[in-house]
Amino acid sequence: MLNTGEIPLSLFNISSLREISLTKNNLNGSLPDEMCSIPMEIGHLSQLQLLLMGNNSLSGPIPSKVFNISTLEILYLDQNSLSGMLPSNLGFGLPNLQQLDILANRFVGRIPNSISNASNHVRAEFGANEFSGIMPNSFGDLRVLEFLGIGGNNLTLIDESLEINFLTSLASCKYLKYLVLSGNSLLSKLPKSITNLSVEHFLADSCGINGNIPVEIGNISNLIQLSLRSNSLNGAIPSTIKGLHKLQSLNLGYNGLQGSMIDELCEIRSLSELGLTSNKLFGVLPTCLGNMTSLRKFHIGSNRLTSEIPSSFWNLEDILEVDLSSNALIANLPPEIKNLRVLVLLDLSRNQISRNIPTAISLLNTLETLSLAANKLSGPIPTSLGEMLSLSFLDLSQNLLTGAIPKSLESLSYLKYINFSYNRLQGEIPNGGPFKKFTSQSFMHNEALCGSSHLQVPPCDKHRKKSKMLLIILISSIIVVLCILVVACIILRMHKRRKGKNSLERGLHTIGVPKRISYYELVQATNGFSESNLLGRGGFGSVYQGMLSSGKMIAIKVLDLTMAEASRSFDAECNAMRNLRHRNLVQIMSSCSNPDFKSLVMEFMSNGSVERWLYSDNYFLDFLQRLNIMIDVASALEYLHHGSLIPVVHCDLKPANVLLDENMIAHVSDFGISKLLDEGQSKTHTEYGSSGIISVKGDVYSYGIMLMEMFTGKTPTNEMFSEELTLKTWITESMANSSMEVVDYNLGSQHEKEIHDILALALRCCEDSPEARINMTDVTTLLINIKTSLIR
Repeated sequence: MLNTGEIPLSLFNISSLREISLTKNNLNGSLPDEMCSIPMEIGHLSQLQLLLMGNNSLSGPIPSKVFNISTLEILYLDQNSLSGMLPSNLGFGLPNLQQLDILANRFVGRIPNSISNASNHVRAEFGANEFSGIMPNSFGDLRVLEFLGIGGNNLTLIDESLEINFLTSLASCKYLKYLVLSGNSLLSKLPKSITNLSVEHFLADSCGINGNIPVEIGNISNLIQLSLRSNSLNGAIPSTIKGLHKLQSLNLGYNGLQGSMIDELCEIRSLSELGLTSNKLFGVLPTCLGNMTSLRKFHIGSNRLTSEIPSSFWNLEDILEVDLSSNALIANLPPEIKNLRVLVLLDLSRNQISRNIPTAISLLNTLETLSLAANKLSGPIPTSLGEMLSLSFLDLSQNLLTGAIPKSLESLSYLKYINFSYNRLQGEIPNGGPFKKFTSQSFMHNEALCGSSHLQVPPCDKHRKKSKMLLIILISSIIVVLCILVVACIILRMHKRRKGKNSLERGLHTIGVPKRISYYELVQATNGFSESNLLGRGGFGSVYQGMLSSGKMIAIKVLDLTMAEASRSFDAECNAMRNLRHRNLVQIMSSCSNPDFKSLVMEFMSNGSVERWLYSDNYFLDFLQRLNIMIDVASALEYLHHGSLIPVVHCDLKPANVLLDENMIAHVSDFGISKLLDEGQSKTHTEYGSSGIISVKGDVYSYGIMLMEMFTGKTPTNEMFSEELTLKTWITESMANSSMEVVDYNLGSQHEKEIHDILALALRCCEDSPEARINMTDVTTLLINIKTSLIR
C-alpha cells in the first residue's frame, strides 16, 4: 500500500519500537526538526534496531538524534534528497550498526573515519552523493564487511602511497565481496596490492585510472565481475588474466589498450560478458572464440581489427549481443549466421563485409537490432527480412545494395528506425505498417526510388505498375491451374493405391508424419523393451529410449492396458494430437496400436526433464535459462489455449512434464494424456475449481506455481509448507519486503527487479478467482519484455 504525505510525529512516541519500515512510499517533507529538541520524539526510541525510509521524497539533513541511537543495526535512507554532512563521531554513536545505505542523496563533506568503530558493519553504501576528500583507510578495520559502495562521489587520493594504503587496508576484509569505486577521481595506477583483495565484484569505471593492468590481476581468483570501463589504461591485456577462472563479466571498454585480443581470454570458460569497445586492439579475432560457449555479450567495436570473422564464431548458439562495429574486418556473412538463434543485437557496421545478405539471417527470430551499415554489401535486400518480427532497428545504409525495398518489411510492427540511404535501390518505397512514420532521411541518395512526396522522391509510374500487375496475375493463374491438375493426378493415384491395400488388425496410426514404425521396429529399437532402455514409469505406463535403424533417437511411451480408461480413450487422444503443431510441444511421431499393445512414439529429449535440472545436485540452470524455459512453456500453453481450433487443457503442468532438447529448448509433454489417463493422480499444484469443471484457467494456475518453483527452487510439497503456509502464501508475504528472500540461492543476488516482476506475474496467474487470472498470451508478452529489458 502506498502511503503519502508527511511522517506522523506520533510514530516516534512509541519508546519500545524496534523496527520502522517506510520504504518505497511517497513520503515528503523533511524529517521533523522537533525530534532534535523534544525528548518525546525520536530520542525516545532507545530500542530501535531497524530504520528503513529509502526511496521516498525526503529532504533536509538527518536529525542528529538518529546518530545517537546506539541500538540501531540497520539504517536505510537511500534514494531520497537528504543533504548535509555526516557527523564525525558516526561510528561511536552507532556502534552496533551493521548496514548503512544512503545511496543517491545529496550528502557532502567527508566520510567519517569513525565508521571503523562499528566493527560489525557488513554493508556500507555511500554511492551517488557529493562526498569529497580522501577515501578513508579505516574501512579496512571492518573485518566482516561484505559490501562497500563509494562510487559516484568526488573522493580522491593524495598520492600513490595513500592509494596503496587504502587498497591494502581492504585486504583485511576477508569477507568483502563487492567493491564499487566508479565515478571518483583516483587519477592513478592500479597498484600490485590489488591482488590481496578477496572481492568477487570490483567496479572502478570512470576513475581516471592510468597505466597498465598489473600482471598480478590474475591472482584475484574469486573475481566474478571486473569493470574498469572508461579509464586511461594502456598497454596490452596481460596473459595472466586467464587465472580468473570464475570471471563472468569483464569490461575494459573505452580505454587505450593495445596489442591483440589474446587467446588467454578464451580460457576463461565461465565468461558471459566481454566488453573491449573503443580501445586500440589490432590483429585478428582468435579462432578459439568458438569455444567460449558461455559468452552472451561480446562487444569489441571501435578497435583496429583487420582479420576475417573466424568460422568458429558462428557456433556461439546462445550469444545474445554481438558488436564488431568500426573495425576493418574483411568477411562475408555465411549461412551459418542462422546458428546464433537467440541473438538480440548484431552490429557489424563500418567494416569491409561484402557480397549478399544471406536469406538465412531471417531465421534470427529474436533479433531486435541489426546494423550492417557502411560495408560493401551488394545484391538485393532479402524479402525474408519481413519474417524478423522482433526487429526494432534496421540500418543497411552506405552499402551497394540494389533492387527494390521488399514490401514484406511492412509487417515489422515493432520497427522504430530504418536507414536504407546511400545505396543503389530502385522502385516504390513501401507505405504501409512502420513505413508511415519514416522520413526522407531513411531513403536519401539511392538510384531510382519513388513513392510519397513527403519522402522527397519522384512519384511512381502507375501505368507501368498496372501492366506489371496484369502480367503477374496472368502468370499466377497459369501456375495455379497447373498445380490443380498435378494435385488431382496425385489424389487419383493415391486413391487407387489405397483401394488395393488390405487392412491389418495390428496397425499404425500416424500422427502428423507419414513415417510408419512397426511394432517389430519398436522392439528392435528398445532391445526388447529392456530395463536398460527404461527412462521412467508413471501412472499411465512406461517410457523407453530407443534408436531406429536410421540412427534417429526416439522415446516410446507404452501404455498400461490394465487401465480400462486408457484403452477406451487412446484413439480419441491420437486424433486430438494429430492437429497439434508447435516448437514447444513434444512432437508425437507415430502411434502403434493393437488389442494387446498401445504406444506413442515421440521425439527424444536428450536433456531430460526440468524437474531433474531443478532438483538434482549435478545440474544447474542459470537465471536466463530459467527465464527462457518459462517463455517456451508459456508459448506452448498459449498455443494450446488460443492457437488450436479447439482449446486444449493440459491438466498436469509441472517440471516433470517439461522436457529439454539438446539446445535446452523446453517442450511440454503429456498434454491431454494426464487428463484422460491419470485423473486424480497428479494434483500437486493444479487447480481446476471445486466444481470439477476443467478450463484453461486451471493450466494458468499450474503455470504460476511452476513459475514460482523455477525461481525459488522449492516444490509445493516441500516440507517447509503446511496448510497455513503454502508456496503461494510464502511468496506473497515476501513480496512486501524483498523478493530476494525466497529466490533459489543458486541464482545469487542479481536480477532483483526482474525476479520481483516474475514472481508478481506468478501471483497473477494464481489468483483465487479463475476469472481474475491473466491469460497465457499476456504472460508470454510480459516475460519476453522482462527478457528484453534484461539483455539491453
